[in-house]
This record gives sequence, structure tokens and C-alpha cells, in this order.
Amino acid sequence: LTVAASGINIDTLKKVDVKNCDLLVACTKEDETNTVICLLAKKLGCKKTIARIRNPEYMEQLDFVKTELGIDYTINPELETAKVIEKYLSKNFSFYIGDFAKGRVTMLDFNIGHNENFVGKKIKNLSGFNDFLITAISRDGEIIIPNGSIRLVKNDIIHVIGKSANIAKLDAKFQEEVGIARKRIERVMILGGGRVSFYLAKRLAQSDISVTILEEDKERCEVLDERLDNVLIIHGDGTDIHLLEEENLKSMDAFVGLTGYDEQNLLMALMAKQAGVSKAVAKISKESYIKVIDKLDIDAAFNTVYITASNILKYIRGGKVISVSLLLGGDGEVTEIIVGENLQVTGKPLADLNLPKGIIIGSIVRNGEVIIPKGSSVIYPGDRIIVFSLTKDLPTLRMFMKSNKGGIFGELRNRVKGIR
Repeated sequence: LTVAASGINIDTLKKVDVKNCDLLVACTKEDETNTVICLLAKKLGCKKTIARIRNPEYMEQLDFVKTELGIDYTINPELETAKVIEKYLSKNFSFYIGDFAKGRVTMLDFNIGHNENFVGKKIKNLSGFNDFLITAISRDGEIIIPNGSIRLVKNDIIHVIGKSANIAKLDAKFQEEVGIARKRIERVMILGGGRVSFYLAKRLAQSDISVTILEEDKERCEVLDERLDNVLIIHGDGTDIHLLEEENLKSMDAFVGLTGYDEQNLLMALMAKQAGVSKAVAKISKESYIKVIDKLDIDAAFNTVYITASNILKYIRGGKVISVSLLLGGDGEVTEIIVGENLQVTGKPLADLNLPKGIIIGSIVRNGEVIIPKGSSVIYPGDRIIVFSLTKDLPTLRMFMKSNKGGIFGELRNRVKGIR
């Protein structure tokens, strides 16, 4: 149902029967509008409200806003994006996706390039992969759910999940084989002075990392200079090669493209990589670019929409669903779940569940111990499971996770579409 009307109008909210809604998400361009919409919806009887709050000044008053105005959850897309980028930069992994089960489980991407230890080999014959699970392969923009007989080809990107300590060892071995020397990030250059840049620079500076921001708009430079401590603000065109040379781009440990233009972010990240910067990443918003990122010589790209959707989905699902990460351009998801008493997947060997090809139980965490599952593994109530699933298989996943009291996945995909 789509209604063309102002969400801040009480008559509109009554018309859409907001009093009987379980959740209202206010995500207009204006923080004040979002706040008022949530306030009105709550007064009319809506059970839960989520407001998008982006202004840094409001972020300092969140506790008051949530307590006094009855907003249940706030989401700041720019801050959440900055957190994800900061976390990526702080890791020494090649292609970091995320941690699960309170840091016990890690998922990574590896572009195998021309590495002879991978290219031409079947997955079942890979050396040193007994403690890991390859959940998917990205090949030429397509997603392959592998089995042991799949043969890897050059430039395949493999998605690997396992115990965090083992993943760290695997990544170190991989870096050694391809001649990558990772070190702690100490100097970062950021292109663009928007909100993501502000939050990222502030967080990095608090970790004693040297940060340089390049921004064209003089007034914005003055605002950043006033609000940020220990951050160098440069007024100039960040795409100017001479300016980059003057600011010693090649001496940076990381480059982050955060302008409002995907093409500019990607191009300058590529240029930084060619200049010898260890980590070069970009913020993107267009879905059409997500599929080609794997073909570019940059380390990572971050999509604010998917990061925001993941955080909102985590809140929506509450209790049993601990985290949701959208992957592969939205074609896949990694979900961490606490298994309930009544789920149909409990008490049976995984091999007997007949899960579709696009659903993989990546790991089971039981009493603090990480189990990389096999066909004989059994899921029990209270376990944490990390599930990889293709988007097209989410309806089937809901069916397998269904209990007599109702499934825990609800309408995940529909909600993601609604967020967009």
C-alpha cells in the first residue's frame, strides 16, 4: 500500500491505521520531521517507532529524545557507515565482512587472483581448509553456492567463515602467499567532507590516527575545522593530482572516497591504490556498481543503504535474531540467530533437513564453542547459528525456521525493500 500524503499529518496517520501498526519507520530527509512523525504515531497507538536522525548535534541528545519523545530506536546511516568503515580499517584482514557470535566467528572474502594454491583446484582438495566453510563464490558478478567438486578459477572471490582465531591465521597465510604486507593503519586520507567523513574522522582521530580531509566547499571546511580536533582539513579539489601529490597521498596507509558521487569515489580509490596506498575504499549508493566492485583493484566498497537496512532488520527481529548483514549486492544475507525451543530445525542432523542449496549453516556456537558444521551436526535450542542464505531462498529459510508459535524471520526481504 502506497499513500501519497504528508506523514506529519495526523489525518494521514489515522487513514493508514497507524494505531494498529507494529512498527513505524520515519526516514524523511529532515530529522525534525522524523521526530515529530514518530511522536504522533506513538500518541496514536503505534507500538514501536524508528527515526532516522543524522544531525551530529542531535546525536548528542539521543537519550533525551528517545526517553522524552517515546522513540524506540534511532538510526543514523552516516554514523553506522562510518563505524563499519572504521572497523574495516582497523582490521588487518584482506577483505573483512564481519564478526558474529560476540567476536568468536568471522567471515571474510578472498580474491584468489592468480594464486596457484587456489586456481584450478577443487574446493575439497584445498589445503588447510578443514576448519573453515566456503559459503559462496563470486565469479564474474554471479553467485555460486559451492560443493566440494567445484573447481576454482582465477579472480574468484571466495566467502569464508570460521573461528575468528583460525580466520586470522588463514588471512595471514594468504597475505604471505600473495606478497601483501599489512600493518596498523596510522595515516588516513578522506575525500569529501560530508557527514560520513565527519563521523569517521572523529572516530579515527580518537584512536590517535592521523586524518586528512580534502573538501572543495570552503564553508564546509570551516565547519569541519571547528568541530573536529586533531584532523587536518584541506580546502581544495580532491581529484586534483597535484594536490594529492602535495598532500603526499602515497605515504597514506588508507584512502577513503566519501563524496556524494560514486564514480568519483571509485575513480579516486583506484588512483590511490595505484599510488601504493595499502587500503583504498569507497562509499557507493548505486546498486548497478555493486556487481562490478569485485573487478576493480580497490579493497572494499560500502553501501549505506545495506548497512542501514542491516541495522534496522536487527532491531525489527529483536530477541532471537542478533544480527543481519546484507551481502553480495543484496543477493545474500548472513544472519545470526539464537535457536528457540520450538524450531523445526532442532534435534536433526543437518543432512536430514534437506536445506536448499542457497542456505548454508556456516557455524554453530554452543556454550562458547564454535562448531564448523558437517552433515552429521545437530542444532539444539539455545545454540547460536550463523546462516548464509541467498535472497531468493529466504522464503524457504522462513519455512525451515518456522515453529508452532510462528517463524522468526517474518518478512525480512519485504522489510528491506520497504527501507529502500
